[in-house]
Amino acid sequence: MNTSEMADTSSSVARQLDRDRPDVFLMTNTLEAGGGERQFAALAGGLKGRSLNIRLGCLGKKGAFANDLNGLVEFPPGGSLFGLESQRARLALRRYLQNHDTALAHSFDFYSNLMLIPAARLAGVPVIIGSHRQLGDLMSWARFWVQRSAFQLCDRVVCNSRAAADYLRDRGGLPEKKLAVIPNGLPETAFVQVNPALPRESGVVRIGMIARMNDLAKNHAAFVRVAALIVRKHPEAEFVLAGDGPLRAGLEEHVRSLGLGKRLAFLGERHDIPAVLAALDISVLTSISESLSNVILESMAAALPVVAIRVGGNPELVHDGETGFLVPPGNDDACAAAIARLLDQSDLRAAFGARAKQEAKSRFSLQKVCSQYEELYASVLSENGWLSAAARQAVYS
Repeated sequence: MNTSEMADTSSSVARQLDRDRPDVFLMTNTLEAGGGERQFAALAGGLKGRSLNIRLGCLGKKGAFANDLNGLVEFPPGGSLFGLESQRARLALRRYLQNHDTALAHSFDFYSNLMLIPAARLAGVPVIIGSHRQLGDLMSWARFWVQRSAFQLCDRVVCNSRAAADYLRDRGGLPEKKLAVIPNGLPETAFVQVNPALPRESGVVRIGMIARMNDLAKNHAAFVRVAALIVRKHPEAEFVLAGDGPLRAGLEEHVRSLGLGKRLAFLGERHDIPAVLAALDISVLTSISESLSNVILESMAAALPVVAIRVGGNPELVHDGETGFLVPPGNDDACAAAIARLLDQSDLRAAFGARAKQEAKSRFSLQKVCSQYEELYASVLSENGWLSAAARQAVYS
């Protein structure tokens, strides 16, 4: 099939979807202030009003983004996904899917995978899609395999990076044909210039890391150690950490022990990420495990150079020596050297940032990502006999 024929096929399926408007149910865990939650809220908003009738569900209607999503239905499992309350929630979810004649059900994270996938199968939903939005290397054996078992009931599993898909294929044994790679998307607001959350100061170069402080894998301690290495030779450097969580107290003590109290500020939990990024000159991510980092994407959209650890999907975002630097895991000196190079060369920061923003616009706009989801949904619906005979013929001709 040539390019023109493929375009005609895509248009035919899109018209069919627009006529029939299949009922699509999207489900997440909660809507708290994390990158995955922001991504679910953005995708839900982006897909509404297109060629699909979107319905939304969650396990817990809480968090910063819960009030932004109209019609969000809660199916709380209680304290366990395997207890009596969770079975009642699955039964209610099954009835909901049947009552709305759901054509496609798509879960977006670990807990919603375990809740929605079996309920959708029992409800007779024609198409079921799961999600693997972390690399998988930090999951326990039990969690990895219980999720893999759920994925056996799916028609597709969406991974947000090639690295995550490869991990699921190689370690979990899922066939390549069952995997779809669709990256995270950036709304237009991510590219809009905003006022900085912190005042800009002449002669100060601000380096920041944005990550919740609830997971040791985010490796905030490395950021603090690197900051201590840099301030010895760079009086112009100022460091900030944005995020909150149970690990914060230990990090604050670490900062005090290294004498960084006046050079490293804690901003706490923030809901104005674009404004925080506007206050930075360099964005750093020292996480030791990433699939496709929302913080890196948002930093690119804000025209910031990024220094990140070479793990997971980070190389799919940061082009080493072109939009930022990738450094080996566990090498504080290499990380400090990369940041110092950007500190010393303002023209290099500007060039990296400009290229990063262009890359983000061309590959990761929310509109483009939503179109990829529509194409995936149309393709799998056609495979399962939901689309009309004419549309199926267009797909397979």
